Amino acid sequence: MVSEFCYNGGMKAVTTDLLIERLIDPLSDCLTVESARRLLKLKADRKLQARVDDLAHRCTEGTLTPEERSEYESYVAFSTFVALPKSKARMILSKSSGA
Repeated sequence: MVSEFCYNGGMKAVTTDLLIERLIDPLSDCLTVESARRLLKLKADRKLQARVDDLAHRCTEGTLTPEERSEYESYVAFSTFVALPKSKARMILSKSSGA
């Protein structure tokens, strides 16, 4: 019963994660040490980060409107998407440092 719940409850997330990983994986073949460094420096500007922080705080409090929840979920999805190539960039840099 528990395994069925886990299978059904987490199936969409696992499938999406695997799909994103498959889409991003070829990127690691294109990264040089310099491009990996530049990728790791990418971040939201102050105004966008403030908006995301506000939405995150209000999400925790449970006070988002449906439109704000949708906006926040888009930011979270994009952040997850960007985290994958950044992870690959970190691996490239760790290998290049003689580790």
